Amino acid sequence: MHLQLTLVAGITVAASQVAGSQTPLISYSRFDESSSSYSFKWPIKKVAIIGAGPGGLVNYREFVKAGFDVRLFERDNTPGGNWHYTDEIPLDAPIPNDDISVADFTPSLPPQGAKLPYEEVYHELPHAKIGRYVRAFASFHGANSNDDNPHISFNTRVEVVEKRYNEYSEEAGWTLTLKKVVHTGLQTSKAIWTTDNFDAVVVASGRYNAPNVPNISGLAAWADRFPGKLIHSRQYRRGEAFVNKTVLIVGAATSGGEISRDLSQHVHKIYQSVRPDNSTRNHFQLDLFLRRLPPNVTIVPEIKHFLPPTDRIQESQVELTNGTIISGIDTVLFATGYRYTFPFLPQYHNSSIKHTNDESSAHPRPIVTDGTHLRALYLDTFYIEDPTLGFIDMNVGMQSFTYSEYLAVALTKVWSGKAHIPDTQGLWRIQKERVEDLGGYGPHFQFLGAERTNVLIRLFLGWLNGAAAKYGGRTEWPNQRDLEKIAVWKRCSFRGTFWELVILHCFGCRWTFARCQRGGPD
Repeated sequence: MHLQLTLVAGITVAASQVAGSQTPLISYSRFDESSSSYSFKWPIKKVAIIGAGPGGLVNYREFVKAGFDVRLFERDNTPGGNWHYTDEIPLDAPIPNDDISVADFTPSLPPQGAKLPYEEVYHELPHAKIGRYVRAFASFHGANSNDDNPHISFNTRVEVVEKRYNEYSEEAGWTLTLKKVVHTGLQTSKAIWTTDNFDAVVVASGRYNAPNVPNISGLAAWADRFPGKLIHSRQYRRGEAFVNKTVLIVGAATSGGEISRDLSQHVHKIYQSVRPDNSTRNHFQLDLFLRRLPPNVTIVPEIKHFLPPTDRIQESQVELTNGTIISGIDTVLFATGYRYTFPFLPQYHNSSIKHTNDESSAHPRPIVTDGTHLRALYLDTFYIEDPTLGFIDMNVGMQSFTYSEYLAVALTKVWSGKAHIPDTQGLWRIQKERVEDLGGYGPHFQFLGAERTNVLIRLFLGWLNGAAAKYGGRTEWPNQRDLEKIAVWKRCSFRGTFWELVILHCFGCRWTFARCQRGGPD
């Protein structure tokens, strides 16, 4: 399974050529095991993992291996997360964006005061909703549909994660409210709400749950007038649905570029709206994506205004920032990314703060503000106010399939007492230094890039191996083959096709590297 998880590990690295200078991670290296360390208020033995994507699966493996009592919850019917393709199309993204505490669902809870477990029968539930809950057939590490593994729960959504208190009103862990929907008949399903208590929680629900649609003047009126004609990239499935249509794609990064390539052989015309790449912060370099756009795409500037809609979308007009007016559009597709959000942790969202660098007056200290970045996380993993809440793969510009393993091992070692993190005061000091080093909060804050990723991997190796020498436990070593693949990805950039890049991982690096030296694919 480890081989499968690293199969596409380099895909995100291909875009890690970055604009802007690389900021040294000086503040991350200032803690050593001899400093004052955090003391947990209760022993950590039982751990909940939310999400069965690659990050959640790696964590499940590492926590089981470390001897924890683990429960894995996945709202979908099979593992895979973002890599689990389905023909089911999500609902239209809200325009304008919902408050950041809302992702693609609002927590569904039993009536207040209801005794748990609580059940509710659904009659004639829409097929799409049933499908999300009742097609469980696979799992991970010997837990498939007929294994009846009590440690893995598919079709189970974590609705709320709350602090748990003992009889002395002292914090004692976390309580999860869970909702499982099972198919009971041809047109009926049953929802069952339960709760379960845990010592620690790993959030591995991913970064792609709240679609972001920019607040462009006039857009809301278009959304009201033309439902189904303004879509987000997460709703795109096949180019055949757009035969002979004119499509305006907003954005040209990973999703926008790849959708454009897929659409180009089917549509009448593609307008690709691209905003100038003027940021001096670390970020994905726009040129890497533009070079992959198909030749029959018309690149246009940023959209200034959606003019008042007429009766038909084809007759309605869009004004660009250079004054150009375009019309004849059949569909507007927003490839404008996602926002960070965790609807099961509403207490850690505060949309009133936005980019303000000082959130010390807020209680509890927020993790999510405007959705462009995360706060109050040491190593983007441990929640500073309570490090029994951990997060996995919340960065961009890194190899998430392999990077998550370092985070998982760090969590298992710290929570088992075989490695230590600074005390709360030390964690906030480090966080403040990091915010200053990166020039404040913003969309750049979660970005790593290849160089910073390697710096952090070296940090994890030095820290965790030093702790292993002192407290016992396994040592970690970088996978030289993965490092070789990363080097090839950086050399080839985006010049290979997807399947050539898969071949790179299946058959090794030598052939592909030689081809890169000759100038890349023909």
